[in-house]
Amino acid sequence: MLRVLHRLLPLALLLLALGLKLHEPPQLAELRLTVFDTYQRLWPREYQPAPVRVVDIDEASLAEIGQWPWSRRTLAELLQRLSDYGAAVVAFDLIFAEPDRTSPAAMADQLEGEIDSPELTEELRRLPDHDQLFSRALSRTTAVTGYVLTTENNGGQPSEKWGTGFAGDSPLPFLTAYRGAVTSLPELVDAAAGNGHLNALPDIDGVIRRVMLLSRLGDKVYPSLSMEALRTVQGASTYLVKSSNASGVESLGASTGVVSMKVGGLEVPTDPEGGYWIHYTGHRPERFVSASEVLAGNAPAELLSGHIVIIGSSAAGLKDQRPTPLDPAAPGVEIHAEALEQMILGISLLRPDWAIGAEFIFILVLGALLILIQPWLGAFYSAMLGAVAMVTAATGSVYAFLAQSLLFDPVIPSLSVLAVFLSAAFVSFLRTEHDRNQIRSAFGHYLAPELVKRLADNPGTLTLGGETRDISILFADIRGFTTICEGLTPAEITTLINRFLTPMSEAVLTHKGTIDKYVGDQIMAFWNAPLDDPEHARNAFQAALDMRQALVELNGERRQEVEEGETFLPLRMGVGINSGPTLVGNMGSKQRFNYSALGDPVNEASRIEGQTKTYGVDILVSELSLNAANQEGGDAGAARFAALEVDRVRLVGLQRPSRLYTLIGDAALAADPAFTEWRALHDSMLAAYRNRDWDHAERLLAQCRGLDTPVDLWGVYDLYAARIARFRQEAPDEDWGGVTVAERK
Repeated sequence: MLRVLHRLLPLALLLLALGLKLHEPPQLAELRLTVFDTYQRLWPREYQPAPVRVVDIDEASLAEIGQWPWSRRTLAELLQRLSDYGAAVVAFDLIFAEPDRTSPAAMADQLEGEIDSPELTEELRRLPDHDQLFSRALSRTTAVTGYVLTTENNGGQPSEKWGTGFAGDSPLPFLTAYRGAVTSLPELVDAAAGNGHLNALPDIDGVIRRVMLLSRLGDKVYPSLSMEALRTVQGASTYLVKSSNASGVESLGASTGVVSMKVGGLEVPTDPEGGYWIHYTGHRPERFVSASEVLAGNAPAELLSGHIVIIGSSAAGLKDQRPTPLDPAAPGVEIHAEALEQMILGISLLRPDWAIGAEFIFILVLGALLILIQPWLGAFYSAMLGAVAMVTAATGSVYAFLAQSLLFDPVIPSLSVLAVFLSAAFVSFLRTEHDRNQIRSAFGHYLAPELVKRLADNPGTLTLGGETRDISILFADIRGFTTICEGLTPAEITTLINRFLTPMSEAVLTHKGTIDKYVGDQIMAFWNAPLDDPEHARNAFQAALDMRQALVELNGERRQEVEEGETFLPLRMGVGINSGPTLVGNMGSKQRFNYSALGDPVNEASRIEGQTKTYGVDILVSELSLNAANQEGGDAGAARFAALEVDRVRLVGLQRPSRLYTLIGDAALAADPAFTEWRALHDSMLAAYRNRDWDHAERLLAQCRGLDTPVDLWGVYDLYAARIARFRQEAPDEDWGGVTVAERK
């Protein structure tokens, strides 16, 4: 299941990411726009002088001229002043939807009935109308009036002063649609050379990042104020709107929206909705000229001559402030000015129509690549690849912004790659935990907790299928178990076996051993697999000594449990230890397997354990194991265990003789002078025996029996006494060499 999930979960998230890319939810769109705003704040457009100025109805102008709205006579005077200064075109970021209430005729209507002076009101009606004055001023100047498109169907229809041509697909389905309009007075619009909409279309978070160069009312398209200013200043009459599938536009047959608008000698790139992204400089005072200075004739002529002039207001009271990426309350008129500057300077900030496709392919390729190669790379290298992909998305987006003035979304691609990686990593984590749990389940009852933890943390240390390792093997079982079990119920036998095996297992696990199996009352264990144990022989020996002590304690407990009159039969055990290169690994079938050890050293260890019955000792070890145990981790030449040679035995099934030792105690006992004396007498007895010096061997046997020893070897000495008596009667063969041939396993 986890193997399937390892592919399906990242794939599902990849498909979700691709879906989100195509149908971007508002939250992700807002996050993407925030990133674009950050770019602008970090790298705002460097201000370059361009023939664009804002004549500002600022606070100083309101203080000097009076509150807004000003008389149309004043606006006519302002327009005349700008004409005298040589302004190329004057665009109004204002709407004059109602007649001027300060016109003489309007004032006469207001005064009529208030004062009893027909002569005065008649004289007022004979004075020039302010709207007419303003209209004449508009006609004498290249001017552009404004209107606002509305979502309400109020019947308003802006006057069209331009022609429009289309290349490629129809732009109408992609443009922002409106249902009505609020326009300036017809007589004013008719007198002007151009007429453009003032609509600012904020993004989902209310921030103005684009001006809509083209909008839709019914089945007609309407240009913005800035486009009309460009058209009229060039004396052009027609716009050419180029959309997808136009000549020279690569769209692969897809209808993707508007590509650009051309007017006169300028072609302005747009996004698919006809929007023009502004790369803001932020507020620049040199962009502004106060309206009061123009009216007073104090404005520097070089700031206005030959310029496109936009009349608008930065005064807070007139409430024409709009949030931009650089300013939460930028004057709306300055947004038009920045757009015009960019168009004239040939600077564009563009999110092209193919951006979504490029981002889609990036997500698809990187996501699929991660899904395919993560199982082989592993978590670290997959994380590196994911990090590289995210850095590539981020740095690529920044580079495109700085070097090409293109806007590419780093958010969804980065989050998509991150989600795919995290999902795959999560499933890998589940698989790892599953593998660890399997390891804990498989080895928890057979390995020490410390070793299980090490193995679970590093499953790679376990080579599945088998490997050859130099290990130490231990077999242990109860002597005379059949006799002890006579008269016991199956439940009592089970309890007895468990009482024996529990402390024996604890001894193995305490000394870093692996329990291979239990067979009845027998336990098999080994060291140095599956984890490395440089002191495997020493740990096996120490475990055997702990088993001996545990059995003493168990017999003590059982003795106290015997009721009066019952016969107490103590448990005795035999332990055999051998070392050597052995095959270890998961042995069995696909349906069931077990971590085990196979090989001649295992068989020899079993035979050695069987010989404990012959010699009447509880622990027998091979010469190889003893040499290894005394050398591992200790000082050179220092014995770490007290052991006595028992015999040279040709075990059943083996051709070479084995030198067997009985384990007496630890290093402290090995250094005891009494043990040193015992070992010297014992070794001398064996030497005399193998040299066929029966008399000397018997004398040494007698001396060994007379020693106060920590372990009873009377069974060994009785065996040698019987052999000597037999050899006196019948001498061994010439090639005997002191080797005993085992008759049983």
